[in-house]
Amino acid sequence: MKRYRRGLVVGKFCPLHRGHMHLIGSALGACNEVLVISYTKPDFAHCDTGARAGWLSALFPQAQRLVIDDAVLAEAFRRGETDRHATVPPNDAPAGVHREFCAWLCWTLGGGAVDAVFTSEDYGNGFAAVLTAALSKRLGRSHQVEHVCVNLARQAVPVSGTQVRADPATWRAFLDPLVYADFVDRVCILGGESSGKTTLVEALAAALGTTAVPEVGRTRWEEKGGQFVFEDMRAIAEDQVALEIALAQEARGPLICDGSALTTVFYSQDGYGKVDPAVTRLARRRYTHTFVCAPDFPFVQDGTRRDAAFRQRQHDWYVETLDRAGIAFSVLHGPVHERVRQALLLLR
Repeated sequence: MKRYRRGLVVGKFCPLHRGHMHLIGSALGACNEVLVISYTKPDFAHCDTGARAGWLSALFPQAQRLVIDDAVLAEAFRRGETDRHATVPPNDAPAGVHREFCAWLCWTLGGGAVDAVFTSEDYGNGFAAVLTAALSKRLGRSHQVEHVCVNLARQAVPVSGTQVRADPATWRAFLDPLVYADFVDRVCILGGESSGKTTLVEALAAALGTTAVPEVGRTRWEEKGGQFVFEDMRAIAEDQVALEIALAQEARGPLICDGSALTTVFYSQDGYGKVDPAVTRLARRRYTHTFVCAPDFPFVQDGTRRDAAFRQRQHDWYVETLDRAGIAFSVLHGPVHERVRQALLLLR
């Protein structure tokens, strides 16, 4: 039996570093359930709502996670999940505003009362007092929220989000590889079969003196002699992202990625008429820049490709899908040296 039934951890997590992870881990060790709340206004580069939600989901799947912004709150109000149309308070709002806001979040979207709040700050006692008063009022009875102080003055894990944002490479030891990878710019190159995608990836990486991420699906296709089953689609998408994360740790510039999980979505729909939800989720992974290779030179058959009509259909699908998702992209035309020139103008 753990000491507390339900604990709370609140933070901006911009970014989520090992100090935050130590705090959340301490709460998980002491509580049967843990609610983690994250919000910030304004956002910080590389630490938007989607990124923070992804980090917490991957690293702490056993916790209840509530990563919010104004859009999330507006949608919750529209669905009738909250009792008012609230907005996230700015980071420089008075401490009392944030404490009352967190108490309201606990009750309306966080599943109810907590018994303990875990912090690494001196303000923890005051935060616990506000939670105690607000949740007692909601429950209609006395309810005590205890403050648990962890790593005060950051003695166990001496790092802050401000330090990491100022120089991620220097502080990378204090970041999980998943988190650090999101501080490395990623350039995604998409294109239909025989559109010069892989050639461009290699040439652009060479021009920038940086790392190219090969297309996992192509390698697996060759390893399996072209004999895929539906379950391979998820493995390919997961391994593509895992390879990006691994190569990002030592990159000396932006990663130049040969395709993405979006490529797997296309082949899954085309080959099986369905897409694993995990692949769909991975396909939402954002890239700093996205380029699409135009099918503007003769189709070359290498023994594994379909035909020029399929290449055009694939190109059209990428353009339509990116447009529909609101993802900015540029179409690159011409021979490889011209495509490299066009890309460098946009990257530099």
